[in-house]
Amino acid sequence: MKQIPRTSYLDQLITWRDKQIIKVITGIRRSGKSTLMQQYMQQLQALGVNPEQIQFYNFEDLANEHLLDYRQLYTHVCQQLLPDKQNYVFFDEVQMVSEYQRAVDSLFLRSNVDIYLTGSNAYLLSSEIATLLSGRYIEIRLLPLSFAEYCYQSHLSAEENYRRYLSLTSFPYGLQLPHDESVREYLTGLYSTVVLKDIVSRRKLQDMDLLERIVRFLSDNIGSLTSVKSVTNNLQAGGRKVSDHTVESYMQSLIECFLFYRIDRYDIRGKQRLKVGHKYYIADLGIRHLLIGIRNNDLGHLLENIVCLELLRRGYQVMIGKMGEAEVDFIALQSGQSTYFQVSLSVRDEATLQRELAPLRQINDHNPKYLLTLDPDPLVIHDGIRQLYTLDWLLEK
Repeated sequence: MKQIPRTSYLDQLITWRDKQIIKVITGIRRSGKSTLMQQYMQQLQALGVNPEQIQFYNFEDLANEHLLDYRQLYTHVCQQLLPDKQNYVFFDEVQMVSEYQRAVDSLFLRSNVDIYLTGSNAYLLSSEIATLLSGRYIEIRLLPLSFAEYCYQSHLSAEENYRRYLSLTSFPYGLQLPHDESVREYLTGLYSTVVLKDIVSRRKLQDMDLLERIVRFLSDNIGSLTSVKSVTNNLQAGGRKVSDHTVESYMQSLIECFLFYRIDRYDIRGKQRLKVGHKYYIADLGIRHLLIGIRNNDLGHLLENIVCLELLRRGYQVMIGKMGEAEVDFIALQSGQSTYFQVSLSVRDEATLQRELAPLRQINDHNPKYLLTLDPDPLVIHDGIRQLYTLDWLLEK
C-alpha cells in the first residue's frame, strides 16, 4: 500500500529546515512519526541532499543499543559528520537514550548540523529538559490520520469513509489491515504498549487497575466537563479508596503519552482562562471503542472529538468557550485571532438550530463563527454564522 503523505507536517519541517533550531516531533505511538521522518528524508534527497549527509537512528532498534549512552551516541554521530556540508541528524524515539539532551546540546553547537527528534512521551519535553533546550526547539505535534488523509486514494464515498473512520481507527497502519477484527487486535496490542511502556514504566505507576478505570472513565466522558474531583468521586463510588492527588498524577500521565488531550475553558466575556472544569478528547476513537464500545447516543461527542483533533492538527490553540450560562464548543486561536465553532449532529429541527446558534449570536466580536453539522446541506449563513457540512470542512484544503 502506498504511503499516505503527511503533507501539512512535511511543510512545517521544510519551513524550519536549516534553521538553527531543534525540530521535535511528538505524538502517540504509531501515529506515524518514523514514517514522517522517512518521508522528509526522501524529500531532502529530492531537493539535492546526498544520502551521506543524512544520519538516522531508531533507538528501539537493537542495532543501536550501544548508542543508548549519550557519550557513545555523540562520538558516533560526530565520526559520521561531513565537515564541509550541512548534516541532517534524525533521532527516533530519543527518550530511550539516557540524558539524550546532553548529546543533542553538544551537536546543536555545530553550525552544520540540523537536528530532528521524535518521542512518544511528553517526558521528552519535561520541564527540566525544556529548560535545557529553552528557545532552541520547535515542537511539531503529530496526531493519527486526519479524515482527509484517511480518504487519500480511497474510492469510497465521503460518507462511507466517515463511517469507517468513526468506527475503526485513525492510526495509519489500520488502513492496511484486512478486516475489522484485525484492527481490533492491532489496537489491543497498541493500547497495551502505550499503557505499559509509556505510562507504567516511564512514570513507575503501581496501580494498573486504577489506571484502567481512569482511562475508561475519560473515554466514556469525552466532550463532557470533567475535573479531577469528579473522577475521584466516581472511583470512590465504585469502591476505590484514592486521593485527588493520585488521580491527578494518573490523569497527567495519560496526557503526557498523548492518549488524551485536555482542553481548558475560557470565559469569553471575562477574557480569562478558567481553572475549573476541562474536557478530555481521545487521540483515536478506535481505542475508545475497544474499551467501552460504541453507542448511538455517543455520536455527537464522537463528532466533537473529531473536530477538536482536526483543529489541533491545523495548528490552533483550542479552548472551550463559556458565554454566561451558555457554552461554545470550541474557540480556535491562531495568530491573535479567535474562530468559534459549534458542533451538532443535525440542526434540521428548528429548536435545535436555534439552541446551537444562540451562544454564537451572543459573541459581540467580528471573528469567524461556524456551525458544523452532519446534515449534507449546502452552505447556509445565519446572521454571519456559516453552517457547514462537517465532512466538507474536514476535507477542505
